[in-house]
Amino acid sequence: MAVGERVLPEETAVAFIYDGGSYAVMMATPEDLEDFALGFSLSEGIVAAAEDIRELEVVEQDIGVELRIWLTAPRTKALSERRRYLAGPTGCGLCGIESLSEAMRQVPHLGDGQIFGPFDIMQALESLTNRQELNRLTHAVHAAGFWQAGVGLVAVREDIGRHNALDKLTGALARKHVAGQSGMLLLTSRVTVDLVQKAALLGVPVLVAVSAPSALAVRSAEAAGMTLVAIARSDGFEIFTHPQRIEASLAARSA
Repeated sequence: MAVGERVLPEETAVAFIYDGGSYAVMMATPEDLEDFALGFSLSEGIVAAAEDIRELEVVEQDIGVELRIWLTAPRTKALSERRRYLAGPTGCGLCGIESLSEAMRQVPHLGDGQIFGPFDIMQALESLTNRQELNRLTHAVHAAGFWQAGVGLVAVREDIGRHNALDKLTGALARKHVAGQSGMLLLTSRVTVDLVQKAALLGVPVLVAVSAPSALAVRSAEAAGMTLVAIARSDGFEIFTHPQRIEASLAARSA
């Protein structure tokens, strides 16, 4: 029997505490937690901008991490009117919600955005692979990245949970004041409806994923006006919705 060593990703309980009250506990990779706090708050609709958080403290405990978040007065009042508790394991992005309407929440209809060619998508995916430092060591985490034509990857975040990776990326983009409509979102996971919802709230008109979408995710992307590209590999990809943003004539634009 061979004996060897393997690097494993960390997983810990991360509690979101707003104005002293518990809101959610997520199992996550304990990195980029300030981005996670902001991105989750934006995705949940608790805040509308980074400025709605007046103070953030990351507190390590023996059994996990507490993200202690203090909101501005208007956001504190709004949260007190809708406070709920949820528990979100790594494989679930909708655990703990209270109604069907919350699961199928309405998202803003997306504007035109930019047009990309196949070369852009292939280049973006290659760049994302090269930036997945934690996954290169562990082969066990997901990544979310944001790519702009002429710039490249603006930000990449990794996590053992695919929803967490996207929330971390959302927080990172908000801190950089990067608008979602200025590029494309890249995911290393399958596409479920909650990821489409998060992407739409981020304002991203083009979502590219390496794995397949669910049927509901496709219907949701169609309704949101989002271009959904999936099963994107080095040898090609499939366009599921709104193909007008992917133009073959741009394939060699940056070649």
